[in-house]
Amino acid sequence: MTDINDKSMVPENGTEAGKDRSAELARLAIAALEDKKAEDVRVIDIGDVSVLADYFIIASGNNRIQVQAMADEVEERLGRAGAIPKQIEGYQAGNWVLLDFGDVIIHIFDAQNRLFYDLERIWKDGTQITPDQL
Repeated sequence: MTDINDKSMVPENGTEAGKDRSAELARLAIAALEDKKAEDVRVIDIGDVSVLADYFIIASGNNRIQVQAMADEVEERLGRAGAIPKQIEGYQAGNWVLLDFGDVIIHIFDAQNRLFYDLERIWKDGTQITPDQL
């Protein structure tokens, strides 16, 4: 299995192979979120407007336990695919967990914080896509 964090094995950002790998990880993350009953899952393609990542995935949970369970499932599934998170923020509080896998960044919110931060508005220059478009 290839470790996507090994620079010698990772296609450079912006390349077709790099975007394909990002899309594969995004699909795995979405499946993990859906298996834990995530609500209002959105995918924003930010690859053309930022060097930060290719995709933001945004999802909501009903409470801290569900938010943490979704984060755990995403980390486990992407880990099995060889992806190691560069950073995880907010897990203990469980109201907004950020999982940074490099070219795929997953934001898992409780309902109140998702409304407050409104990342979809902040990243409106990106393209909202459906999981089927990955």
